[in-house]
Amino acid sequence: MTVPFPTRKQEDWRYADLESLQPVWEQFAEPLTITLAAGENFEDVWLPTADDVQVKRVTIALGERSKARIFVLNNAGVYGRVELEVSLEADADFGLYGANIGSGNSTNEIVTKVNHAGQRGRSRQTVRSVLGDRAVGSYLGKVEVARGAQQTDGEQSVKAMLLARGATANCKPELEIYADDVKCAHGASVGELDETQLFYAMSRGLDPASARALLLEGFIMGLWDDVSNDAQRRAICEAARDALRRAAQ
Repeated sequence: MTVPFPTRKQEDWRYADLESLQPVWEQFAEPLTITLAAGENFEDVWLPTADDVQVKRVTIALGERSKARIFVLNNAGVYGRVELEVSLEADADFGLYGANIGSGNSTNEIVTKVNHAGQRGRSRQTVRSVLGDRAVGSYLGKVEVARGAQQTDGEQSVKAMLLARGATANCKPELEIYADDVKCAHGASVGELDETQLFYAMSRGLDPASARALLLEGFIMGLWDDVSNDAQRRAICEAARDALRRAAQ
């Protein structure tokens, strides 16, 4: 079955670069599906490629007591989209730790839908964006708690750092709750580098771009502290450093 091409009338696609997506849509239209059995653990690190347009659409179904961790660096040169739809059964645990890093005229976005279907599920979504030049970075995330999914614990933390007047951050964390015994929270903020910290770093001999990149590492790098594979952790951190240096120019 052919998946219709999206439009900006759809909320999940309102900030997308549809012109760049059009030529590769058939390749990415059907999401990859991952199903975790009861008690199964899963961890994956999503690194950027050299392609100007990078799209990853994934559906994850977590069985009872299963656990999934996804670590993402999203910094395509033209358009990058990471799209996740996740469902959690009882006592399942899901974590997303991702960053949009953009420069030039790039558009990078992380779009999620997390559905707590069973009781005592836990989800954590932490997203950071660093945007220079005329880059656009977006996070649109919805957490749904079904009727009967009591004692759900869901949290979204979204922060963006703008490095230039032409950069744009879009943040839309959203909760839809149909149970009455839950602990759910979300927060979003957009800011700029602290001028005092920047001045201090430059006073230690760093040029402006290096000083900005150093401060931005502190904003981003903690996302991937819990990557269990040492080689993958080093790879995503090094790729992020390269992207931050480009954004900080």
